[in-house]
Amino acid sequence: MLKKEIEKFTDSNVFEGMTSISALINSIISGKNDRRIIKILFDEGKLSSKKKEFGFLSAKARELEYSLEVCSADTISEYTIGNTHGGIIAICGDRIIQNLSVEKIKTDGVYFMLEGVEDPYNFGNAVRSLYASGADGIIVGERNWMGAAGVVARSSAGTSELIDMYRTASAENAVELFKSIGYTVVCAGIRDSVDIFEAELKKPLFVIIGGEKRGISRAVLDMADTIVRIEYGNEFRGSLSASACAAVFGFEISRKNRIL
Repeated sequence: MLKKEIEKFTDSNVFEGMTSISALINSIISGKNDRRIIKILFDEGKLSSKKKEFGFLSAKARELEYSLEVCSADTISEYTIGNTHGGIIAICGDRIIQNLSVEKIKTDGVYFMLEGVEDPYNFGNAVRSLYASGADGIIVGERNWMGAAGVVARSSAGTSELIDMYRTASAENAVELFKSIGYTVVCAGIRDSVDIFEAELKKPLFVIIGGEKRGISRAVLDMADTIVRIEYGNEFRGSLSASACAAVFGFEISRKNRIL
């Protein structure tokens, strides 16, 4: 991991590129997100090639009350980690992630928790897949990657700002809450498991996916209603990344719950 990345993971409310920024703007306008955009910096060298983007951001500046500043590419590079921002970045405030409660959960939904994911890029990629598959929300622990919101937004193509997120003290607490309202709790795992293509996976579901290194704690596995595995096509003793696992689970659950 690059030194510049390490330094900025701890305080990364810098959103890079129009994909992340437009998703953030849409989430604020729709009321899903209380994050405040403080200012947007626009590379002066991109003004002629990105007139449409500048016009959009200028119009939204009045509505959302942020400043839009034209500056040099060097100024933008001082804030950024990568070079995929296209000359447009947003400096933002924090997003308040509300505590998980029964009142916030749909009666017939699909919610996921990513436990023990140690990389914000992997977390963001997983969120992208889950959002695209139709998940209703993501449950995060007290320690989570949303402190590196800009990095997560970039790797999730902005979906981390669009999807509902709720905070819980522990995975065990989340399992107890979801079970109390009739949800089936599913953990991704190997021991005593069912093949994902044979598992029922009917809503409402609370699904827990662990990181490649730490996985899901034994205590949480013991609380699950069912443990589901992904069958590999070749002999492979390793684990899929959390983002790959999330994609398989998200879309297989979507397929099985589709009304034809």
